[in-house]
Amino acid sequence: MVLSLHHPPPSSTILHVFDIHSEYVKYVSGRDTITAYLAYPERKDRAPAVIVIHEIFGMSDFVRQTTEQLARDGFVAIAPDLLSRRGGTPASPDDARKLIASLNADTLTQDLDATVAFVKRLKATRPDRVGVIGFCWGGGQSFRYATNNPSLRAFVVCYGQGPDALAFARIRAAGLGVYAENDARINAGLSDVDAAVRTYHRQYRYDVYPGVGHGFLRTREKPEVADSAWRAVVGFFREKLE
Repeated sequence: MVLSLHHPPPSSTILHVFDIHSEYVKYVSGRDTITAYLAYPERKDRAPAVIVIHEIFGMSDFVRQTTEQLARDGFVAIAPDLLSRRGGTPASPDDARKLIASLNADTLTQDLDATVAFVKRLKATRPDRVGVIGFCWGGGQSFRYATNNPSLRAFVVCYGQGPDALAFARIRAAGLGVYAENDARINAGLSDVDAAVRTYHRQYRYDVYPGVGHGFLRTREKPEVADSAWRAVVGFFREKLE
């Protein structure tokens, strides 16, 4: 585990490598249909896959752009609209927040399982190399989902809350945390995360990025910090999934 209040070492990760193709797709989860945004890299070999879990605002331009960026970085990326069962993400962010607050954790797991199953069936994907990333509310869901799907190879938590300590025992994937220095609410839980990681000997390390607040990858309040964090994310996924 790494805790830092300074810039991490510069990464050699090169962004914008692959041309991409993106589209909306639908697949079944239980008795419902999930809509998701899918982006492929134009590469000759099969690619690892990354599930993108959106913020509390639901499906957004940021989520679609992040999905496309992961494809440019070489991954098949798919972002499910986890409000699909409620008619999809509404236009109002406040309405989206209210709907997301009412979602059932077991149903979310079912919908994420359906997303993983869908992406594993794609001819462009390496089915044994699947990771997940989430932001804000989605960061907490990424952490929680890692406790529920032992087939994941890697998970990234972007300023999201950790699960209950006992749930850490079920994590099999390697994890990376991306946190912001000016994010007291989320950072207050990091000591509990540290304790659980030590207790259950899980692979989870994190960085606290300086001078930025919650959501900094979306707001890009300090572009150089956001870019540094993203290089770390891509480098981590390449290490664990390629």
